[in-house]
Amino acid sequence: MKYYAHSLEGKPQETWQPLDEHLANVAKLAAKFAEGFDSEDWAHNAAWLHDLGKADSAFQGYLMRENELDDSDYDSGRINHSSAGAAFAKENLGNCAGLVLAYLTAGHHAGLPDWFSSDSGNAALSVRLVEGGINLAKIKQYVEFVSEKLLPCTTPAKFVKSENLHFWMRILYSCLVDADFLDTESFMDSKQSGYRAKFAKLSEVKTKFDLYMDSFANSAEKTQVNSIRQKILFACRSAANNPAGLFSLTVPTGGGKTLSSVAFALDHAEKHGKSRIIYVIPYTSIIEQTAKTLGDIFGTENIVEHHSNLDADKETQQTQLASENWDAPIIVTTNVQFFESLYAAKSSRCRKLHNLVNSVVILDEAQLLPPGLLDPCVKAINELATNYGITLVLATATQPALPKLLKTHEIIPQEYKLYEHLKRTNIEFPENLHTPSSWNDIAEKMKQHEQVLCIVNTRKDCHDLHALMPEDTIHLSALMCGEHRSKLIAEIKASLKEDKPIRVVSTQLVEAGVDIDFPVVYRALAGLDSIAQAAGRCNREGKNKLLGKVHVFVPPKSAPPGLLRKGVDKTMELASLPDFVPDNPETFTRYFRLFYNSVNDTGGKTLHEQLVKDVNPYIHLQFRSYAMEFKLIDDQAQRPVIVRYSKSEELIKQVQIIGPTRENMRKLQRYTVNLSVWKIDKMKSDGLIEETRDGILIQTMPNLYSDKIGFDIYKETLPVEDLIQ
Repeated sequence: MKYYAHSLEGKPQETWQPLDEHLANVAKLAAKFAEGFDSEDWAHNAAWLHDLGKADSAFQGYLMRENELDDSDYDSGRINHSSAGAAFAKENLGNCAGLVLAYLTAGHHAGLPDWFSSDSGNAALSVRLVEGGINLAKIKQYVEFVSEKLLPCTTPAKFVKSENLHFWMRILYSCLVDADFLDTESFMDSKQSGYRAKFAKLSEVKTKFDLYMDSFANSAEKTQVNSIRQKILFACRSAANNPAGLFSLTVPTGGGKTLSSVAFALDHAEKHGKSRIIYVIPYTSIIEQTAKTLGDIFGTENIVEHHSNLDADKETQQTQLASENWDAPIIVTTNVQFFESLYAAKSSRCRKLHNLVNSVVILDEAQLLPPGLLDPCVKAINELATNYGITLVLATATQPALPKLLKTHEIIPQEYKLYEHLKRTNIEFPENLHTPSSWNDIAEKMKQHEQVLCIVNTRKDCHDLHALMPEDTIHLSALMCGEHRSKLIAEIKASLKEDKPIRVVSTQLVEAGVDIDFPVVYRALAGLDSIAQAAGRCNREGKNKLLGKVHVFVPPKSAPPGLLRKGVDKTMELASLPDFVPDNPETFTRYFRLFYNSVNDTGGKTLHEQLVKDVNPYIHLQFRSYAMEFKLIDDQAQRPVIVRYSKSEELIKQVQIIGPTRENMRKLQRYTVNLSVWKIDKMKSDGLIEETRDGILIQTMPNLYSDKIGFDIYKETLPVEDLIQ
């Protein structure tokens, strides 16, 4: 009897994809994906088992019915094709190999499962294995055929231990699900499949980069800053010859870190045969700038952006497909997408992971890793560098002393003394850090300057200070949607370039990586890293003959409790010392050690409880439960609200009439503002926000969104969650 994996609508059976053909194709592709971490046999076996249950007459009958063919020779029971292979593995391949393959096989559609049913009910592997055993009994003949295809593998790759088994399994799972997706797509939609992998080779984009950098160096002004940037570039290119591993790139803001780190990555990739470059950025507010810079060099057709703030109109079918599995030479993404994928359970999130293997990853602004998840983030960095052939570069002006991070190779030689030679600002602290300034005082000081930036700690502070400033002052905060912020940042850059008067009041979203250059910056007292980043927006190009002025002040209200307050406290502790120099690299190291020691929970305990504790000897893992907990942004405390700004009105009408689609929701991501659940409930009861039956939140009254301040939520007292950034 012939079994089929996939059918074609309206086509005769002889055109359908035979099951054995699909399994063989997936096995070949998955094994190829797993070569980079010595796990080909495991991927091969997982692939042969993943659709074993499709040989069940219930599934074959389903294909017949879906194509309106006679199914009288088949069962019409419930269809579950993923549990049979899991049950076979558990019953026949031993506790270790059997259970590893059972997790992968059972989860190839629904996601990597938990073992225990306490959190996931019938979706737990322990429950599904029982059902799989029943299904298995119905397909004995096909089981015999598949079992002959399996390769002997009893122990994982040599580097796999109890503490990193979950990590290896997740990347192995990535090989399986991507191979399954690609082979299915190739059969079901060959036209779409043809759009994939049409990018230039990494060697070709490197040629473009080298030509650009030569032209840039020849045309750049002969300034001291540009001379130092050339030295930094030279150091990066020299360090690229070193063996793969962990690197740090510590360069003061404005030192050309972005392009120099990419130069290192391209040269290193050429030297060591790396597959791709992945540029990871902490905030969506700055990712557009980096993506545009790289797009101008490499061509936008060779850059894949993968983040929530992407303008859907800029996507091509090719880049959209490549964002699914990161099969492109240059990827630009966010911390959220990168780290949450590394601990994900869903097939769509994990699918890309095998393409991290043998790549170069640049972690920009590494000091912004979330303190509450620092332990699993550092473990992931160590794991990728040690066992998967990945070179990682931690690039920042304020290099953090990350606890338990393996030894890094610093790219910049000490003798460069960058922080002396690139000193373009003087950071002035108040004499008394316990005496606050009023917003009126700060406003009056700002009014004395034609070009000035003030960065504050909360959205409420931004709102209050802006209200005291002249009418043409720009307000910038996360109460503005991504489309609005992008427009304002472009306006700010244009005014500065034309040397026009401009005053800006902003939250910390401008601090990391936004290339703006003010002669004077005011910064509310915060963590020392934030103060240093604020200083990077002052006299950035070093064109002022005198040092730029960065004035730190104590705001009227203390920072909200939590990490922001801890940062303030540790800055005050260091500032009280007689040898305090705020822009010295050694001071940053001391600050981060103090700060991280003050964080009560860095996420290690939950990781151990869910994914390590019950590995030996049981291999009981809670993949799904941990993935739901590992969130860089707490989506339980906040939810996105679609606001009425610019082109969002037409998109909102589409959602209200025809419902959400992938296309309109992708476009609407640029028109969202995150608010606390508490505030949303209040605004819903007041009729200011509506929730559709699909759970989408939409601003109702157009006048609630202002071109000046964004979403106007400051008409009553708000909780802390609504105040930060």
